[in-house]
Amino acid sequence: MKRGFLAFVSEHLQAPPPVVTADLTGQTVMVTGANTGLGFEAAKHFARMNPARLILACRNETKGNAAISKLKQETGFKAVELWLLDLAKFSSVTEFADRFEKDGGRLDILVANAAVAATEYRETVDGYEESLQVNNISTSLLCLRLAPRLVETAKQHPGNRPRIVVVSSEVHYWRTIPESVYNTHSPFQTLGSQEFCTQKEMGDRYVITKLLNLFFTHSLQELLDDTPVIVDTVNPGYCYSELRREIKVGFMAIVDWLMEKALARSTEGGSRQLVYAAVGGAEDPDKLKGAYLNIHRIDEPNDTLLGEEGKRRRDILWHDLVKELSKADPRVLDIVKEYSH
Repeated sequence: MKRGFLAFVSEHLQAPPPVVTADLTGQTVMVTGANTGLGFEAAKHFARMNPARLILACRNETKGNAAISKLKQETGFKAVELWLLDLAKFSSVTEFADRFEKDGGRLDILVANAAVAATEYRETVDGYEESLQVNNISTSLLCLRLAPRLVETAKQHPGNRPRIVVVSSEVHYWRTIPESVYNTHSPFQTLGSQEFCTQKEMGDRYVITKLLNLFFTHSLQELLDDTPVIVDTVNPGYCYSELRREIKVGFMAIVDWLMEKALARSTEGGSRQLVYAAVGGAEDPDKLKGAYLNIHRIDEPNDTLLGEEGKRRRDILWHDLVKELSKADPRVLDIVKEYSH
């Protein structure tokens, strides 16, 4: 499927659907990147659904605590916790997952929302371009490490359908990954290298990371297909957000300012899409398995994910991702083997 600019404009001129609600009594909800923007607004919606625990996974302790204070004040909800997580470091993700395995208890909903939109190459301590690691590789590591806890929650609470929500974007329609990348020794090492990340490539970097989110969602759902866990991915739409904070000057800053004034959804409006992916579609949740969701419906993704060629690309990326993640955390390979068909 391909989507043009007119379809984008038409959708953003409409008010987003009302927020979907559910009774989350007794459940644990986790949202990454929850101290601001879409993550914070989604967390407020979840807080009003009475979960037993709401975990905000944030990189900055000061900002995280400020978000918790604000959430409590605006919702009256008290059972909210701050867990520190820096997706730019594999060690932080592993420590976070280890801690949750030891004393986290049940996990019903994981919203993998944290992302950055880098415009310049910055290398992480692990040797990858920052936005590729944050938006894709570390997010994938977190989802894989926590997947057994969601499976176990389903076993302990029959009838419950835990969910992993990977926040993507409609911009994934705008680019494809060069076929030459799939033929390299390691597509993820190639995509994360300084040699590949030219100035032109960094202009489309966010788009590529959102496309990779869809590949990962399909692969993770395939891995967990024999479990009750649902993995989906969602487009929040073009919203007022701090995500584009690096676009400060120049032509793109002017374009972004004009588009915000004309088309942007409120941050709260965009967060409704995340909430739908986490609790919506309860009448037939199996339809959401591996689905790309847009304004409370299932949409067909970028053509590059479809058919036999789409599966070939997906399998290449999945096998390489598992290989790279296993270097950072050997537990990944055990999890993949445990749930592989």
